Amino acid sequence: MIRSAAGISGLGTILGVWAHPDDEAYLSGGLMALARDAGSRVVCVTATRGELGTPDPATWPPDRLAMERTGELARSLKILGVDEHHWLGYRDGDCAQVSVPDAVGKLCALIAEISPQAVLTFGPDGQTGHPDHRAISAWTTQAFDRAAARGSRLLYSAVTDEWMRRWSALNERFGIFAPGYPVTTPTSRLAVNLRLDEATTARKICALRAQVTQTSGLVTAMGIDTYRAWVAEEYFTVRYPS
Repeated sequence: MIRSAAGISGLGTILGVWAHPDDEAYLSGGLMALARDAGSRVVCVTATRGELGTPDPATWPPDRLAMERTGELARSLKILGVDEHHWLGYRDGDCAQVSVPDAVGKLCALIAEISPQAVLTFGPDGQTGHPDHRAISAWTTQAFDRAAARGSRLLYSAVTDEWMRRWSALNERFGIFAPGYPVTTPTSRLAVNLRLDEATTARKICALRAQVTQTSGLVTAMGIDTYRAWVAEEYFTVRYPS
């Protein structure tokens, strides 16, 4: 089980595949920062520009929000030291309707080009249950099985039983998970169990706060100390090629 920066450096080249801007920072911001600090190559792929990600569509119509979130993601990745990013070009909320061969083909081409030793994405449940997240997990899993080199690792973001017990009231208050989610994982089954140090947590917080349309309200409502503790751990399980 990987618990430290030294273990992260052993992952080699990392490819993260996510649905919306901010998924990558929430679920792997610390891991990416530690990998880049160790000199590893990290590439991020985002399926959509998150243009529906607002409770206020009058202020943030889709085109305007897409443009804003594009800039936010670029600033966030820069804080984490990640300078390679690709868009898949799909519409927010529509991933479940996308042609699977088209999406898997794009990801196979990226895997062939990048040759990652570790691919990060959502588990089959999509972490929160979001249909876009579940679609990205399915595409990435298929592409990994087709195109990843022998010995590569597919890592699914996970929610542990312990974390869920600690934060269940907060998660319910803010509607983080769809009904029936998340599917929790025992700590003993983790491949990556990162409790971020203070400096890495601070850097992750900066990256998240750079995505201001998505995080400013939550930080204010939670309070920065609670928010810091809430995002200071990252968990992944491993799946090998079938």
